[in-house]
Amino acid sequence: MNPEMFSIGSLSIRWYSVLILTGIVLALLLANKESKKFKLPEDFIFDLAFYVVIFGILGARIYYVLFNLKGPDGYLANPLEIIKVWHGGLAIHGSLIGGLIALVVYCKKNKISIARTTGFIVPGLLIAQAIGRWGNFFNSEAFGPSTTLENLTRLHIPEFIINGMKINGVYYHPTFFYESLWCLLGFVLILLIRRFYRYLKKGQLTCFYLMWYSVGRIFIEYLRTDSLMLGKFKVAQLVSIVMFLFGLVYFIYLCFNKLNKGLYYNKNMMVSKEEDNNEPKKEEVVKKTTSTSKKTVKKKSK
Repeated sequence: MNPEMFSIGSLSIRWYSVLILTGIVLALLLANKESKKFKLPEDFIFDLAFYVVIFGILGARIYYVLFNLKGPDGYLANPLEIIKVWHGGLAIHGSLIGGLIALVVYCKKNKISIARTTGFIVPGLLIAQAIGRWGNFFNSEAFGPSTTLENLTRLHIPEFIINGMKINGVYYHPTFFYESLWCLLGFVLILLIRRFYRYLKKGQLTCFYLMWYSVGRIFIEYLRTDSLMLGKFKVAQLVSIVMFLFGLVYFIYLCFNKLNKGLYYNKNMMVSKEEDNNEPKKEEVVKKTTSTSKKTVKKKSK
């Protein structure tokens, strides 16, 4: 496949960059639409996205580079390649780490609920991942083991993908396509959960994302031949296992912890942390105490 979408003189526009940018824009629009239901300022999501996108890309690149330092093709031998992001080499787990750090700092600074804000973002994150994976297709990377034309045809994979997966005369499993479909299905499911599950709590959408994406990535990573390695183990599988366990444990905690009353959709649709505080405010306590004492006085006077 030709990684270039088009070129203007010496300037080359690559499919990889365009597809990632498209995914980011779509995720931003979806998050902004959801945030409006909570009466947040118009610029909240856009300001947040500025930091999340920058730190997400930095995290994705640093994560990838750290696990590809050694060897004749490593970044220690070719340090200038580190800045050439358009050649590929962005790790989604590194992007999640970098983006999450930026989100936590921004939300804490502005006193906004972190758990609910991630609920705005994860649906768009899944569709962005589904789109971004196609950049791997045009870069002829992130594919699985060799296979035959008959096997790929039997899986009902579109012909143009099969043709693109013929690299140097050999057919390979399009693992990018499998992951893209998995993320797309997760996107549909998470929208249905958010729309129809009445008792959805803050954080549960994020837990679902962590579990859903991790399950798919664990199995798909098993097929990939270009995985980042830590000794004999594939890094993506190790990280995915941790993500899945965290998502599962926290989801169960939110389901059965009666003290947690922070519903994703609440009555006044506000996102401030104050609404999630189960303890009454001092002003409310004073009012209740005053009204109670007045009632007691009236009863005694009677």
